[in-house]
Amino acid sequence: MEKNLKSRATINRMQQKGMELFYQKGYYQTSLDDILKALELSKGAFYHHFQSKEDFMISIVQHLLFRKIYSMLIEPIEGKENPFQQIEICLENALETAEHNPLDFGFVLGNFMSEFNGRNEKISSYLNDIAKVWEVSLVTALQKGKSDGYLERHHDSEGIAAYIMASYFGIRSLMVGGNPRMLRYQYMQQLRYYFKGMSLKSTF
Repeated sequence: MEKNLKSRATINRMQQKGMELFYQKGYYQTSLDDILKALELSKGAFYHHFQSKEDFMISIVQHLLFRKIYSMLIEPIEGKENPFQQIEICLENALETAEHNPLDFGFVLGNFMSEFNGRNEKISSYLNDIAKVWEVSLVTALQKGKSDGYLERHHDSEGIAAYIMASYFGIRSLMVGGNPRMLRYQYMQQLRYYFKGMSLKSTF
């Protein structure tokens, strides 16, 4: 039992450091030696837990990255009454966190999706799965909003979800090289106008 806990703690530490390095430098710009140096591990110790650098990345995506996206963008809107209000709060919180992060390199999921697109189909499929879960959660929240009388049934929930996701991917990229506070404010203002135009209840 103690041995398993220790092994789990080691794997978690490796994944945390690995995601940090891949996020800052990019997967293809980070060598195995970079990882071993940062973790102060031997190659033997690394290969005891992971078969390859690709296997290491997949474990990071499946466990760490999924949990991060779930807690930040999915869980906060699950089962809530007013979809527009909850999505707005959720995105503003995520943008505010990024704004105050001195080591912000953009939206981690978006960065990885761009980096692996056309270069590694296996890792891309895992990343696309996470994006799909986010999309489904948005569509589900919007469909519930229709049933609860927050938006008219003729509105395209899938189209709204796609717009929200695409705009969030975009604003996170702009925040890296621009004024994050101003961009967050401008983005949220426009998002509120967008939601207000579809809302059947005055909640803004």
